[in-house]
Amino acid sequence: MFELIIFEILGALETSSRYFHWKFNLYVILLFLIFVVPFYIGYFVVSNIRLLQRQKLLFACVVWFTFMYFFWKLGDPFPILSPKHGILSIEQLISCVGVIGVNLMALLSGFGAVNCPYTYMSYETSSDHGHDHQQEETEWIEYSKTFQGKYFNFLGYFFSIYCVWKIFMATINIVFDRVGKTDPVTRGIEITVNYLGIQFDVKFWSQHISFILVGIIIVTSIRGLLITLTKFFYAISSSKSSNVIVLVLAQIMGMYFVSSVLLVRMSMPLEYRSIVTEVLGELQFNFYHRWFDVIFLVSALSSILFLYLAHKQAPEKHMTL
Repeated sequence: MFELIIFEILGALETSSRYFHWKFNLYVILLFLIFVVPFYIGYFVVSNIRLLQRQKLLFACVVWFTFMYFFWKLGDPFPILSPKHGILSIEQLISCVGVIGVNLMALLSGFGAVNCPYTYMSYETSSDHGHDHQQEETEWIEYSKTFQGKYFNFLGYFFSIYCVWKIFMATINIVFDRVGKTDPVTRGIEITVNYLGIQFDVKFWSQHISFILVGIIIVTSIRGLLITLTKFFYAISSSKSSNVIVLVLAQIMGMYFVSSVLLVRMSMPLEYRSIVTEVLGELQFNFYHRWFDVIFLVSALSSILFLYLAHKQAPEKHMTL
């Protein structure tokens, strides 16, 4: 699906071919996310319970129907369901999957937006002057003088500023109840060109910069999700739960991918959004962006409070030793 987004920006393949592959991929991934993977998760969970071994297929079906009930009920509190579409239409399925995935993305992004500058600043402002720390600090200073060190130092500052800016913009979007209609790359280039008063091909460069930006967003978001989930599942894994963990990971990743398409769409110039909008159907795209901002901000503020309390307790423990 992410390759299809890149193909959309590059103009690879015929429009009809891209449309067909969009539809095909969406139906396949929704089939697995809603029917296949949840059923097998229930099946392997039941298989690990000795009392249910003889009727595990029956109980697996019960677990799957329970999942389906709560899956459809999930959309009731949100303005995402439309009576115009059938219960198994692609719009209805993506709407429900999108709510779960957007919540997951917003929670992880909110924590990452706070943890990134906090982790980077902890290297710069640490007050621990033990022998081990002094050695680490010396190695850090020497490393920061190298080309690679300067490169990562620049990235640290850049992403720290970006994370703070993202929290600020999420707050502005919520307060003023706004959703951007122009992708940030095109808007940024237009503001710069108008301010400097220079001749510049905005359409040409916004296409190429959007291609790079979408690629970075995809790679970093997937990497962050995989690192977080790997740590969590590694902590709870066992010989009996390995199959369930793999399937749960596949379920989360699938929902994350579908939701990423909903949100990455806003980072694409208008001419490249049309086929994505047509394939996804009549979805409430503005709702997903507003909801992402709300959960993102709640997650970020909760992370700030958590890190503040953890940082405040650390010196107190150090003083009592």
